Amino acid sequence: MPRAISNKNVADAKFNPAPFDGPFKASLGCPELKGSWLIFGKSGSGKTTFALQLAKYLTRFVDKVAFDSLEQGLSLSMQKAWKRVDMEEAGSKVIFLDKEPLPELRDRLSKRKSPNVVVIDSVICLVGMRLADYQKLMNDYPDKLFIFLAHEDDRGNPWPALAEKIRKLSDIKMHVEGYRVYTTTRYEDRTKGEGGEDFTIWEEGAAEYSASVE
Repeated sequence: MPRAISNKNVADAKFNPAPFDGPFKASLGCPELKGSWLIFGKSGSGKTTFALQLAKYLTRFVDKVAFDSLEQGLSLSMQKAWKRVDMEEAGSKVIFLDKEPLPELRDRLSKRKSPNVVVIDSVICLVGMRLADYQKLMNDYPDKLFIFLAHEDDRGNPWPALAEKIRKLSDIKMHVEGYRVYTTTRYEDRTKGEGGEDFTIWEEGAAEYSASVE
């Protein structure tokens, strides 16, 4: 049976949020770096670029971030995106995984000095993965952060179906459209300027997109 926690202990519990700053703080808040987050949007909206920007930023707070590119793998388009965000500045704190399947990723995470954060691009490539598998991943690695990328269906919801379930269970949901990120975060505190603001991935592209839909 799960352990019951007293009212006072809930109120007095201490946590270790990451001291985000700048646009990331304004958009995401100051989150705990564990559990799951979801980034979703249509193809060409800026999802991969934003995920790489975020991965690079997170190296300020953890020892190692892994980017598992299940969809593109090591390709020219990925290389261009990698260079676009100047990922080389992160040095050895970021590792690139070339279409590493979930079983091999789990083996990697079970080793000493394994990545603290894993970006998985994308959910559509997690063939056969069910909600129970997602929950087991969270339970087996409770101190790690998993950031999932997903596509978007015609109604603007995460796709495939598993991605929608991950959205509901994630602490931060990031919807990418026209090179901007629209965030819903459980770490929002508007009185402190933490969370809820839009994040611009690429100023020029965002401006052009806004002009095109007006």
